[in-house]
Amino acid sequence: MAFADTLKTLPGVSHLAAMNLVDAADAVVATIENKPGQAGSLAVYNHLAQLYGAITPEAAKKGLELYGEHSEDARLNPGKHPNIDRLIGLIERGESLRVKQVFAV
Repeated sequence: MAFADTLKTLPGVSHLAAMNLVDAADAVVATIENKPGQAGSLAVYNHLAQLYGAITPEAAKKGLELYGEHSEDARLNPGKHPNIDRLIGLIERGESLRVKQVFAV
């Protein structure tokens, strides 16, 4: 399924302003905002957090499936898709990130 079609099947994120990704040392390592260019990733990461409770290596594998054609593009062009690169790194390192939602006002 194409990424655009996958997005239509994921829960909405209009209630979120952003999502902070937090490592084991309790540091925010990334923020995905609800804005053009990031809203799709926000929807994917939010869905993964709902399913897995965190962005675990298992969740990251599912995320790569959800990103569809963009996952292969990310593998071929490191740095082009940082939110996908992050998932690949979590799988490779066996690490997890906790999720803290930032709600829209």
